Amino acid sequence: MNNDIFPCLWFDEEAKEAAEFYGQVFDGKITADTPVVMNMDLFGQKLMLLNGGPHFKKNASISFMVICETEDEVQQYWDQLTEGGIVLMALDSYSWSKKYGWVQDKYGVSWQLFLGDKQGSQKIIPTMMFIHENNGKAMEAMEFYTQTFPNSSIGNILRYGDGGEGHPISEPAENVQHAHFTIDGYSFFCMDNSYDHPFDFNEGVSIVIMTDDQKQTDHLWNTLISEGGRESMCGWLKDKYGVSWQIVPKRLIELMNDSDQLKAQKVVQAMMKMQKIVVEQLEEAYRS
Repeated sequence: MNNDIFPCLWFDEEAKEAAEFYGQVFDGKITADTPVVMNMDLFGQKLMLLNGGPHFKKNASISFMVICETEDEVQQYWDQLTEGGIVLMALDSYSWSKKYGWVQDKYGVSWQLFLGDKQGSQKIIPTMMFIHENNGKAMEAMEFYTQTFPNSSIGNILRYGDGGEGHPISEPAENVQHAHFTIDGYSFFCMDNSYDHPFDFNEGVSIVIMTDDQKQTDHLWNTLISEGGRESMCGWLKDKYGVSWQIVPKRLIELMNDSDQLKAQKVVQAMMKMQKIVVEQLEEAYRS
């Protein structure tokens, strides 16, 4: 499984509390525990939780589909995730799944619990909802992402005009009701939605890409900010759809975790001044 690509969830101060909760719900384990960053292993997949402050709130524009093998498994997760949370779609039998429900948990993270077949070995699949000015662009976005990343492909596509049912509003027939795509072997789902939701893509949920070298960093950075995307700080950017990405060279993590705390701190200070991460400048700070 590709753990060079993984989601990051933005929290104010409750990342550790949330990590312990998800560990309990999904029988996961915490693999890194710092005041700012918590890393988790859930079903062999990496999840990052970041204490970034009160600036961004997570929402359902990127939710997490959990592919369950039994009705009991769906029910077990549902009972825990709905405690203190908000039900977005009731747990019920639908045309696409015998047992399915959508819930926003007490920390603001949205989960779709789905009884069905897994997409390869990946049990938790980030799901992008294209709404507002992005509505109708799910297909275009899949093509953009799969052309940007290596080892990528578009899988099954169900359009609203293909006879899907169970949706309360009418959607254009050509819009994507549900689709599967992979970037560098990591699975995503996506959909178009015409409903005027009071949210959209933001930094509350971002996608981290660990890069091998500066060439790969430059390529992904330059491509993702093209055609209306924009740079942010410390390796963060938004693409033209508003999806947030973190492009992080693996060398940055190595230098930040150096046993010489003074050198590691110099690397962090250099990184904090950057938009795109430039490894050569990090190395210079480390040696200074």
